[in-house]
Amino acid sequence: MSLPDSQAAPEAPARGRPRSEAVERAIVEGVMKLLEDGVPLAELSIERIARTAGVGKATIYRRWSGKEELFVDVVRAAEPPDPELPGTSVRDDLVVILEQFRQRGLASRSSAILHNVYAQMKSSPKIWCAYHATVVEPRRRLQIEVLRRGQRNGELRTDIDVEVLNDIVVGPMLVRSVMRPDAELPEDLPEQIVDAVLEGLRPVSSPS
Repeated sequence: MSLPDSQAAPEAPARGRPRSEAVERAIVEGVMKLLEDGVPLAELSIERIARTAGVGKATIYRRWSGKEELFVDVVRAAEPPDPELPGTSVRDDLVVILEQFRQRGLASRSSAILHNVYAQMKSSPKIWCAYHATVVEPRRRLQIEVLRRGQRNGELRTDIDVEVLNDIVVGPMLVRSVMRPDAELPEDLPEQIVDAVLEGLRPVSSPS
């Protein structure tokens, strides 16, 4: 017989992770070690990861539902952290957002592991989809919200679709950092891109 709602057992957390940062760090570092040793993602089993990290398989499964979810967290840990936006203006927020793209580009160039993992993830639809859902999409939603706020505040033109605006703003940095791995990524690149783009995206005053 089912219990009344007031007596029902509390629902378990979605991921069910005990709070043990040291254990999680050991597991993530175990995966990184295997990748450093040249083990392809496709050959990384939970059993092998557990053995390398010095934990049981059940310890991993209590924290991650499977390899795909674990790999996404490993890549996220190796990438620059998500920045805290200043919120002072659209320009300031966009410069910070593009700086993260620049740092990510520098990291993927300097880290053979990250470069190889990105390439391997694209050949694994499940991992690539998980990465997009939990890392790429939340970042894109943040960018869209910054641009919408700029439109509401009168800092940006409202006659351009916000999705197009986002492509216009982040596209140049993605081309430079991802599509052109030989191109320089100078420190002032985010400011250069944002200032050039905003020049054409600011509202135009109506003639008197």
